[in-house]
Amino acid sequence: MKLARTKVVRFAKVMTCLNIGCPLGMGIWEGVPMRDIVWLTQPKENLRRVFYHGYHNHDEKQMFRSSLPIGRVLEDTNELPPVILCFKLNGEWLSPERGGPVRVVVPEAYGFKSVKWLTHLVLSNISHANDTYADQNNDVDSDLKTFCATLSLPEKMSQHQPIPITGWAQSGVSGLAKVQIWIQDKSSPWPSEDQYFRDAPWRDAEILKLPGDWNTEIRDAHQLRNSHSFSAQLEPRHWPLRLAKSHWACLHPGLPAGEYIVRCRTIDRNGAAQPMPRPFRKSGHAAIESRRLVVE
Repeated sequence: MKLARTKVVRFAKVMTCLNIGCPLGMGIWEGVPMRDIVWLTQPKENLRRVFYHGYHNHDEKQMFRSSLPIGRVLEDTNELPPVILCFKLNGEWLSPERGGPVRVVVPEAYGFKSVKWLTHLVLSNISHANDTYADQNNDVDSDLKTFCATLSLPEKMSQHQPIPITGWAQSGVSGLAKVQIWIQDKSSPWPSEDQYFRDAPWRDAEILKLPGDWNTEIRDAHQLRNSHSFSAQLEPRHWPLRLAKSHWACLHPGLPAGEYIVRCRTIDRNGAAQPMPRPFRKSGHAAIESRRLVVE
């Protein structure tokens, strides 16, 4: 907390599990850079990795542990915030439920890297990861992916009536440029060789703007000035925020009677359409969602 007087860092981040599709929540995380703790130890040149773990329960097999290359801890690249030892969320002291009194938060990573109830940091010359999820055959070095899903979609609609659809999108390390919708007539099968529906007639949805009163729910919101996510005027530096969650909406034109499949996808800032560029499940969820719609 002495370091926090001069070294405090704040940034917005969505918390997502590697093995769960829907984000668990988003907030403004606050803490001190892990590197400032590392430098206090006067590390030697043969340091390659930082291992860390915390309390989880009394079963040692479920003790969450993770690790990071020392390069990521010491240096922030690609406009990323630093890895932090976090003690506040949305201006409030971190509750036990959220990992208090102190947890790790890795901005670009899935939740398993942001170990709760932190007890130990271990500096090591070991070259490989020791993450809990490595034992479960997951990709422990995968960063947040960009993808989306629906929130509200009518199960039935009258024919030729506009169809309201809403959803959320996670903006991963590659950012978020577009959300798109496609409603497929179920009686017209799609070619199996186009498994990611690249040639489908996708329609752009609207990515909703940040609500005008967003900061009323964050205690001491003025502290966000000059953070990694917001300007001195409390305006987001980019929208949608990278590494965060946003919402979208679409009023799709009405359709004839029939059964349909509703799909949505994202386009990241590099032009890659979901589930690319990393479609493999071991590195986090990015599959294109399918929802049923009946028009009568």
